[in-house]
Amino acid sequence: MRRRVFLAASASAALATVLPPGRGRRAPARPRPSAEHLAWHGAELAMFVHFTVNTFTDREWGDGREDPRIFNPARLDAGQWARTAKAGGFRTMILTAKHHDGFCLWPTETTSHSVRSSPWRDGQGDVVREFVDACRHEGLGVGLYLSPWDRHEPSYGDSPSYNEFYARQLTELLTRYGSLVEVWFDGANGEGPNGRRQVYDWPRFQAIVRRLQPHALIFSDAGPDIRWIGNEQGVAGDPNWCTVDPRAVPYPGAVGDEVSDALQHGDPAGSVWRPGEADVSIRPGWFWHRKQDDQVRTPDNLLELYFSSVGRNAGLLLNVPPTADGVFHERDVARVAEFGERRRALFATNLAAGARGGSRDADGQGHDARRLVDGDGSTFWQPVGGKRTGSVELAFNHLLSFDVTCLAEAIAYGQAVERYRLEAWTGGAWTTVARGTTIGHKRLHRVAAVTTDRVRLTIEAALDTPRIETLALYRSG
Repeated sequence: MRRRVFLAASASAALATVLPPGRGRRAPARPRPSAEHLAWHGAELAMFVHFTVNTFTDREWGDGREDPRIFNPARLDAGQWARTAKAGGFRTMILTAKHHDGFCLWPTETTSHSVRSSPWRDGQGDVVREFVDACRHEGLGVGLYLSPWDRHEPSYGDSPSYNEFYARQLTELLTRYGSLVEVWFDGANGEGPNGRRQVYDWPRFQAIVRRLQPHALIFSDAGPDIRWIGNEQGVAGDPNWCTVDPRAVPYPGAVGDEVSDALQHGDPAGSVWRPGEADVSIRPGWFWHRKQDDQVRTPDNLLELYFSSVGRNAGLLLNVPPTADGVFHERDVARVAEFGERRRALFATNLAAGARGGSRDADGQGHDARRLVDGDGSTFWQPVGGKRTGSVELAFNHLLSFDVTCLAEAIAYGQAVERYRLEAWTGGAWTTVARGTTIGHKRLHRVAAVTTDRVRLTIEAALDTPRIETLALYRSG
């Protein structure tokens, strides 16, 4: 029996590169990221904003029977949301324009279950508009989430009718608010074994995004541009490849051990570039609950999330929910700001900058290792002769102490490294301080503090010529 497979045409499809031929046969091309992917990788951090009638009912999942009149945030300030994100170093914000309850945060023409039927702004308000304007004022990228599951809409479960309804809502969001950087979907579907079951027309929905927002990346379990990392704990897999086999997760909401593995780890032999995004909330819930005001993640915990997501070649999508007043709680604001300060302080000074060094390859030829520490994202070190393995040393003019390491591949050329080790010269010998599998956009390690005047990176295995853009050393505390 053949598996159901969809693969929508993608304006952000991976670019091909040709590897040197071997034994008279051309090696298969490895995927490369699009320009939009590269911008997404560089952003690293996005902030999710979960806000709807649930905020006023103290629930996580609404059932669609909520009275729109309960939505009345007295002090809604999207500018405060955007300023908080910017202060924390976030580059993108994504708003739940509609969650599973079906309540729309914009004055849609498709249903009366929206802000138009609420007392907020005398029924003339538009949360999406205020959100978009605030993000753009702070220079942040804009993303929108439109839940496919709608527990209010009567046509849900009549698949053709609801798909038409959903397409109309999606079209409104993609045409009224200017350019988006990310359109966010999930695979939420149905209301249990005896509930209404809906078959979503994912190829149609993705085609609408491609047509109306050609530069927006599409997120869902199955991509086609960004995949879910497979959990809501903000933890990426190890290894974590940006490449995937599109058949492994054929549609959003697919389940099974193979699906979970594909989401967590990607696939080194994958045919498309589809990096993982790790979503997690700053609180136990996704929506604001007063009883959770003293359960906000600490800056230390947020920094650990950065290491387990961005530091493992994924993006971090951190949810911060507004209160019923329409503002972020002061504790959330403070924690996000301190998270940004901690991160900036930790990575402010690359102790390896200015190092001198050269390659140590089998043929004894040298190669300019200073490209690893020049801070120029367009340069990189690679083994001599385009080999797939090799070592490079950095020597320093004085002893330095570090306990955090950072590696980065020049991913514009694809992702290649399968296994590596980083050593320091201590006690008259090389000592391994970090060892890993994939690198990708960024790989961070916390290590036991070491003092040295030389470090050596060895690429032990790779799928193509490894191109290392960055080797950085930092001291925490």
